[in-house]
Amino acid sequence: MMVEAQPKAVIGLSQVGLSELKSKWGWIAGIGGLLIAAGIFAISASFITTLFSMVLMGWLMIFAGISVMINAFQCKQWGGFFLDLLMGILYTVVGFMIVGNPGATAVALTLIVAIFLLIGGLSRIVLSIMMRFPNGGLLLLHGVISLVLGISIWQNWPLSGLWVIGLFVGIEMLFTGLTLLMMGLSVKRLSSTEEVADAT
Repeated sequence: MMVEAQPKAVIGLSQVGLSELKSKWGWIAGIGGLLIAAGIFAISASFITTLFSMVLMGWLMIFAGISVMINAFQCKQWGGFFLDLLMGILYTVVGFMIVGNPGATAVALTLIVAIFLLIGGLSRIVLSIMMRFPNGGLLLLHGVISLVLGISIWQNWPLSGLWVIGLFVGIEMLFTGLTLLMMGLSVKRLSSTEEVADAT
């Protein structure tokens, strides 16, 4: 009896979730469309997006640092008071440094991204060659793409630091928007199909 009840509960929850998606398909597709538009703008204006991302990161670090310092003074009887206070001050100072000079921060961060891409790309290529396993070609392709991106960013650095982060943010927004748009349209088509089936 318990084994039979469990699938029914799961199916019931799935149906509730699906019906909620059907009623909100327009909202989902609309958000997807907005994110696609924002992603296209972010890619086309990657310099502005990069600076905006750095300023936003700086203010988030300032907020985090102030929060950690407040928490340190709220709980100053425990042994980690000075560590919390030091971390809060560090976050706040770094945050103000980023806000004060977002361009230099973006350039430095882009260099780190390039290094990670180079190391990650080489590691994936070596792993795909040394260890033969199914779908290893995808790992090799991933490694090659990461390596090419890393080399491209490295060769154009420091100028690449002014647009790479904005480009990555824009691509992420674009693909997230496409995913949401396709989800909303798919749910709409499913709902329309069920309505036609019910009518017949």
